Amino acid sequence: QVQLAESGGGLVQAGGSLRLSCAASGRTFSSYAMGWFRQVPGKEREFVAAISQSGGRTYSADSVKGRFTISRDNAKNTVALQMNSLKADDTAVYYCAATQKYSSASVYYTQTYPYWGQGTQVTVSS
Repeated sequence: QVQLAESGGGLVQAGGSLRLSCAASGRTFSSYAMGWFRQVPGKEREFVAAISQSGGRTYSADSVKGRFTISRDNAKNTVALQMNSLKADDTAVYYCAATQKYSSASVYYTQTYPYWGQGTQVTVSS
């Protein structure tokens, strides 16, 4: 089992940048693929980005391609989401998630991830 804790959220102006971090407990972090999702009130949680266990493969939602970058450091048990050129539509609670079982087709779905953090609020003012 893995426990996840996000940090780095906050208030930023449109066009600005934020870097989210997710710290994972446990000795087997490198066995988990990691994902970032976001959710606004009244809407379903949506996929943002994911990264394979080794970091060699990444996946991104079309809405964030070219602006957000996911990365991981297996030595430090962390995964990061660098968010640039932020827009008001990026305002949401951002969640870190982990899974040991996934495919290139299933990585986009919340059901694929059994482990979740508590979330961190990102607010982009226009």
